Amino acid sequence: MKTVGSEYQGNGRCRFTVWAPEKKSMTLHLVHPEEREIEMTRAEWGYFTYETKEATPGTRYFYRPDNGQDYPDPASHFQPEGVHGPSEVVDHSTYTWRDTGWRNLPLQDLVLYELHVGTFTPEGTFEAIIPRLDDLVQTGINGIELMPVAQFPGSRNWGYDGVFPYAVQHSYGGPPGLKKLVDACHAKGIAVYLDVVYNHMGPEGNYFGKFGPYFTDAYSTPWGDAINFDGEYSDGVREYFSNNPLYWQEHFHIDGLRLDAIHTIHDKSAVSIWELTQHKIQSVTEQTGKPFYLIAESDLNDPKVVKRPEVGGFGFSAQWLDDFHHALYVLLDKKGRERYEDFGRMEQLAKAYTEGFVHSGEYVRFRKKTFGRSSAAVPGDHFLCFVQNHDQVGNRVKGERLSVLVNFERLKLAAAALLLSPYIPMLFMGEEYGEDAPFLYFVSHSDKELIKAVQKGRKKEFAHYKSESDFPDPQDENTFEDSKLQWQKRQQPKHQPLLKWHKKLIQLRQTLPALRNFNKADVQAQTLGQNALVLLRQSHDHQYLLLCLFNFSEQEVPFTLPDTAASWKLVLTSKEKQWLPQQDSVQAAGVPAQAAAGKTVALPPLSVVVYQNKVSETGAI
Repeated sequence: MKTVGSEYQGNGRCRFTVWAPEKKSMTLHLVHPEEREIEMTRAEWGYFTYETKEATPGTRYFYRPDNGQDYPDPASHFQPEGVHGPSEVVDHSTYTWRDTGWRNLPLQDLVLYELHVGTFTPEGTFEAIIPRLDDLVQTGINGIELMPVAQFPGSRNWGYDGVFPYAVQHSYGGPPGLKKLVDACHAKGIAVYLDVVYNHMGPEGNYFGKFGPYFTDAYSTPWGDAINFDGEYSDGVREYFSNNPLYWQEHFHIDGLRLDAIHTIHDKSAVSIWELTQHKIQSVTEQTGKPFYLIAESDLNDPKVVKRPEVGGFGFSAQWLDDFHHALYVLLDKKGRERYEDFGRMEQLAKAYTEGFVHSGEYVRFRKKTFGRSSAAVPGDHFLCFVQNHDQVGNRVKGERLSVLVNFERLKLAAAALLLSPYIPMLFMGEEYGEDAPFLYFVSHSDKELIKAVQKGRKKEFAHYKSESDFPDPQDENTFEDSKLQWQKRQQPKHQPLLKWHKKLIQLRQTLPALRNFNKADVQAQTLGQNALVLLRQSHDHQYLLLCLFNFSEQEVPFTLPDTAASWKLVLTSKEKQWLPQQDSVQAAGVPAQAAAGKTVALPPLSVVVYQNKVSETGAI
């Protein structure tokens, strides 16, 4: 493994390495605490190196290719003065970790929680998250997924405009802050995942092209130049990105990564970037005994994303399941069909539960072609599903969360549909108590022309939105401030029932045998017209059957319980008084707590009813 960047080795010794294969010379410009200029030695494969005994942690420096201008280190570990300032030497050995007994959590056990560091707390720092961890643990959350924390321009950004994949955002607390957060999470049994971007670099502070051919015009992405993973001089680029997961694992004890939009990463190499990366990760995990997971965001609808590299797959541990969100959301919000024209039928949600991909070879109007491949054979723990995430909320013009789009009963339906699914569930920060503050798109660029381009681009994206008078300006600090969670709402009577509802569903997920089984063969779904859906989950040993009944309509729906040798026992109903708003004076609708096989029950409007049945010794269901 070729290490790039500044590698502090103790006792004032530091080795600097930078990749610039087409450059003839490289100057290391130390600017703090003392200024020095040093010619680096050109080594093989286009790397320049220099080792000194006079660069202690905190030393700040630039590189100067071919006696031109100074630029920050592309593999910087810290940018204390922002994306245009000098890089800083970091001693990763000084932090004393307390998580020596931590061995990560199996993917199957996870209830993930996506959060944005800057808006999760008023302070917007890593350390400010720590006092809130108990609230997450009490809810049942045991994994957090941090939106990108790699250094980005300014102090407020979603993180997908990052330009230093190895540097931790300075305004969040830098490397020490992230380490403290991870350590605190592990102490409370919470795994930590990072969202990383390997498909492009942000525009401001992007000096990669000044060093080498990191980019290619052979491909394109919607957000910037495509990364050069298979063209001339791509070896250095492949090393740079394939080593990045190991960096987070070794120095920050991160448990896994979520990779942004992998469908925009192109590589025709005989050994793909995915196979290369997986090989390196496997080597490290065999040594440490601690698993490290990669989760993909993919728009391919192709099972090869989670297949092993040796059989032609990408080797990801799991991938996001957007089709589940689309199929469910359109049934919850009637206006959803305006956003997802190819969804809206109950059988699509049934397919999402039993197969995964809804589009698996059918003609898709949005794409104007047949699209996808069946994922019916892919186990449920290879998919991560959600009702909300940063994209689904933040890419609405007003940043509306589901809590302001649908009523309370539909919010409960959404939570149950997610947490009773045979997939790894993920909540978006605040979703568990029905946060109604928006989550908007925000930036803090310093380049005036770039600011105008971003503002123009967002308006063009939402050209169908008629009124511009209240169009949120991404650059306006108020847009960022308006997106912060209102933590006091978590304890308010209006929000308590939904929070308790989530806690109960997560508790069931962690304790009921049928909800611990991700085998697709033990998952069945049946539609009741276009109004309701029956989801059946079996335990691994086939001794327990869980019947999850969802009524999406505003009328009662009759359902006859399956004919089994035993009666059905009520586990949960969303119409119990404890799950209703305290101000709601409407009498809670009831269903029988115990019901004989073959009995017809009336599912209340907009409700969830869950029954469990222990299978007889003969194995009949």
